[in-house]
Amino acid sequence: MPKKETPEVEVAVVEEVVVAEEAAEATSETTDVKALEAEGDIAADYLEEFLDIFDLEGDIDIDVRQGRAYLEISAEEDSNLRLISEPETVEALQELTRLAVQVKTNSFSRLILDVGGSRQRRIDDITRIVNRIVDKVKDLGEAVPMKPMSSYERKIVHDLVSEAGLVSESEGEGKDRHIVVKPA
Repeated sequence: MPKKETPEVEVAVVEEVVVAEEAAEATSETTDVKALEAEGDIAADYLEEFLDIFDLEGDIDIDVRQGRAYLEISAEEDSNLRLISEPETVEALQELTRLAVQVKTNSFSRLILDVGGSRQRRIDDITRIVNRIVDKVKDLGEAVPMKPMSSYERKIVHDLVSEAGLVSESEGEGKDRHIVVKPA
Protein backbone atom coordinates (compact mmCIF):
# COMPACT_ATOMS: atom_id res chain seq x y z
CA MET A 1 0.00 0.00 0.00
CA PRO A 2 1.45 3.44 -0.95
CA LYS A 3 2.57 5.62 1.86
CA LYS A 4 0.54 8.83 2.30
CA GLU A 5 2.29 12.14 2.81
CA THR A 6 1.48 13.78 6.06
CA PRO A 7 -0.02 17.27 6.05
CA GLU A 8 3.25 18.67 7.43
CA VAL A 9 5.14 17.44 4.37
CA GLU A 10 2.51 18.88 2.03
CA VAL A 11 2.70 22.26 3.78
CA ALA A 12 6.49 22.24 3.56
CA VAL A 13 6.38 21.49 -0.17
CA VAL A 14 3.83 24.26 -0.77
CA GLU A 15 5.93 26.72 1.27
CA GLU A 16 9.04 25.82 -0.77
CA VAL A 17 7.14 26.44 -4.01
CA VAL A 18 5.85 29.80 -2.74
CA VAL A 19 9.36 30.85 -1.63
CA ALA A 20 10.78 29.83 -5.03
CA GLU A 21 8.05 31.81 -6.86
CA GLU A 22 8.68 34.88 -4.69
CA ALA A 23 12.43 34.63 -5.34
CA ALA A 24 11.79 34.40 -9.10
CA GLU A 25 9.51 37.47 -8.95
CA ALA A 26 12.09 39.43 -6.95
CA THR A 27 14.81 38.52 -9.47
CA SER A 28 12.52 39.52 -12.34
CA GLU A 29 11.67 42.84 -10.64
CA THR A 30 15.38 43.53 -10.02
CA THR A 31 16.14 42.77 -13.67
CA ASP A 32 13.26 45.02 -14.78
CA VAL A 33 14.46 47.87 -12.57
CA LYS A 34 18.01 47.53 -13.90
CA ALA A 35 16.74 47.53 -17.49
CA LEU A 36 14.65 50.63 -16.78
CA GLU A 37 17.61 52.34 -15.11
CA ALA A 38 19.71 51.55 -18.20
CA GLU A 39 16.90 52.96 -20.37
CA GLY A 40 16.94 56.09 -18.21
CA ASP A 41 20.71 56.43 -18.64
CA ILE A 42 20.42 56.21 -22.44
CA ALA A 43 17.60 58.76 -22.40
CA ALA A 44 19.59 61.08 -20.11
CA ASP A 45 22.58 60.96 -22.49
CA TYR A 46 20.30 61.86 -25.39
CA LEU A 47 18.68 64.70 -23.44
CA GLU A 48 22.07 66.08 -22.32
CA GLU A 49 23.12 66.30 -25.98
CA PHE A 50 19.82 67.98 -26.81
CA LEU A 51 20.27 70.56 -24.05
CA ASP A 52 23.86 71.23 -25.16
CA ILE A 53 22.89 71.70 -28.82
CA PHE A 54 20.27 74.29 -27.87
CA ASP A 55 22.43 75.85 -25.14
CA LEU A 56 19.87 75.10 -22.42
CA GLU A 57 20.74 74.60 -18.77
CA GLY A 58 19.18 71.79 -16.79
CA ASP A 59 19.79 68.92 -14.40
CA ILE A 60 18.44 65.50 -15.31
CA ASP A 61 17.08 63.20 -12.60
CA ILE A 62 16.28 59.56 -13.37
CA ASP A 63 13.80 57.48 -11.38
CA VAL A 64 11.92 54.21 -11.88
CA ARG A 65 8.23 54.29 -10.95
CA GLN A 66 5.28 52.08 -11.86
CA GLY A 67 7.31 50.06 -14.34
CA ARG A 68 8.59 53.10 -16.26
CA ALA A 69 11.71 55.20 -16.42
CA TYR A 70 10.90 58.77 -15.33
CA LEU A 71 13.22 61.59 -16.33
CA GLU A 72 12.89 65.10 -15.02
CA ILE A 73 14.82 68.06 -16.36
CA SER A 74 14.95 70.83 -13.79
CA ALA A 75 16.78 74.11 -13.40
CA GLU A 76 16.86 77.26 -11.34
CA GLU A 77 14.03 79.78 -11.67
CA ASP A 78 15.85 82.09 -14.11
CA SER A 79 16.74 79.23 -16.48
CA ASN A 80 15.91 79.27 -20.16
CA LEU A 81 14.39 75.78 -19.70
CA ARG A 82 10.93 77.34 -19.85
CA LEU A 83 11.49 77.53 -23.63
CA ILE A 84 10.87 73.78 -23.87
CA SER A 85 8.45 73.27 -20.97
CA GLU A 86 5.17 73.72 -22.87
CA PRO A 87 3.13 70.47 -22.77
CA GLU A 88 3.21 69.95 -26.56
CA THR A 89 6.98 70.49 -26.63
CA VAL A 90 7.55 68.13 -23.71
CA GLU A 91 5.39 65.50 -25.43
CA ALA A 92 7.37 65.85 -28.67
CA LEU A 93 10.72 65.71 -26.85
CA GLN A 94 9.50 62.66 -24.93
CA GLU A 95 8.69 60.90 -28.23
CA LEU A 96 12.10 61.79 -29.69
CA THR A 97 13.77 60.49 -26.54
CA ARG A 98 11.76 57.27 -26.67
CA LEU A 99 12.88 56.78 -30.28
CA ALA A 100 16.52 57.38 -29.33
CA VAL A 101 16.21 54.74 -26.60
CA GLN A 102 14.49 52.34 -28.98
CA VAL A 103 17.32 52.69 -31.52
CA LYS A 104 19.90 51.81 -28.84
CA THR A 105 17.95 49.00 -27.11
CA ASN A 106 15.85 47.57 -29.96
CA SER A 107 12.85 47.63 -27.62
CA PHE A 108 9.89 49.95 -27.15
CA SER A 109 10.31 52.58 -24.44
CA ARG A 110 7.49 53.85 -22.21
CA LEU A 111 9.61 56.46 -20.45
CA ILE A 112 8.00 59.60 -19.07
CA LEU A 113 9.66 63.00 -19.40
CA ASP A 114 8.95 66.08 -17.31
CA VAL A 115 10.56 69.44 -18.02
CA GLY A 116 10.52 72.10 -15.35
CA GLY A 117 7.56 70.52 -13.55
CA SER A 118 5.26 70.95 -16.55
CA ARG A 119 3.95 67.39 -16.34
CA GLN A 120 2.93 67.84 -12.70
CA ARG A 121 1.23 71.11 -13.59
CA ARG A 122 -0.63 69.27 -16.37
CA ILE A 123 -1.69 66.53 -13.93
CA ASP A 124 -2.98 69.24 -11.58
CA ASP A 125 -4.91 70.83 -14.49
CA ILE A 126 -6.37 67.45 -15.50
CA THR A 127 -7.40 66.79 -11.91
CA ARG A 128 -9.29 70.11 -11.77
CA ILE A 129 -10.98 69.39 -15.13
CA VAL A 130 -11.96 65.86 -14.08
CA ASN A 131 -13.39 67.13 -10.78
CA ARG A 132 -15.61 69.59 -12.69
CA ILE A 133 -16.73 66.90 -15.14
CA VAL A 134 -17.42 64.41 -12.34
CA ASP A 135 -19.63 67.01 -10.65
CA LYS A 136 -21.40 67.68 -13.96
CA VAL A 137 -22.03 63.96 -14.61
CA LYS A 138 -23.37 63.51 -11.07
CA ASP A 139 -25.63 66.57 -11.44
CA LEU A 140 -26.94 65.73 -14.93
CA GLY A 141 -26.89 61.96 -14.64
CA GLU A 142 -25.65 61.65 -18.22
CA ALA A 143 -22.38 61.08 -20.08
CA VAL A 144 -20.00 63.98 -20.67
CA PRO A 145 -17.25 63.81 -23.34
CA MET A 146 -13.82 65.30 -22.76
CA LYS A 147 -11.34 66.83 -25.21
CA PRO A 148 -8.75 64.53 -26.86
CA MET A 149 -5.67 63.67 -24.77
CA SER A 150 -2.53 61.59 -24.89
CA SER A 151 -2.70 57.99 -23.66
CA TYR A 152 -0.78 58.98 -20.52
CA GLU A 153 -3.29 61.72 -19.74
CA ARG A 154 -6.23 59.40 -20.46
CA LYS A 155 -4.81 56.88 -17.97
CA ILE A 156 -4.74 59.61 -15.32
CA VAL A 157 -8.36 60.54 -16.14
CA HIS A 158 -9.53 56.91 -15.99
CA ASP A 159 -7.92 56.54 -12.55
CA LEU A 160 -9.44 59.78 -11.23
CA VAL A 161 -12.91 58.97 -12.59
CA SER A 162 -12.76 55.49 -11.08
CA GLU A 163 -11.78 56.96 -7.69
CA ALA A 164 -14.84 59.24 -7.94
CA GLY A 165 -17.07 56.19 -8.40
CA LEU A 166 -17.98 56.85 -12.04
CA VAL A 167 -17.22 55.05 -15.31
CA SER A 168 -15.04 56.26 -18.18
CA GLU A 169 -14.39 54.97 -21.69
CA SER A 170 -11.93 56.01 -24.37
CA GLU A 171 -13.50 56.66 -27.77
CA GLY A 172 -12.20 57.75 -31.15
CA GLU A 173 -8.95 57.12 -33.01
CA GLY A 174 -5.53 58.75 -33.14
CA LYS A 175 -5.46 62.44 -32.23
CA ASP A 176 -9.25 62.40 -31.76
CA ARG A 177 -9.11 59.75 -29.01
CA HIS A 178 -10.93 61.12 -25.98
CA ILE A 179 -12.71 60.02 -22.83
CA VAL A 180 -16.42 59.96 -22.11
CA VAL A 181 -17.29 60.07 -18.40
CA LYS A 182 -20.52 58.26 -17.51
CA PRO A 183 -22.63 57.66 -14.41
CA ALA A 184 -21.89 54.37 -12.65
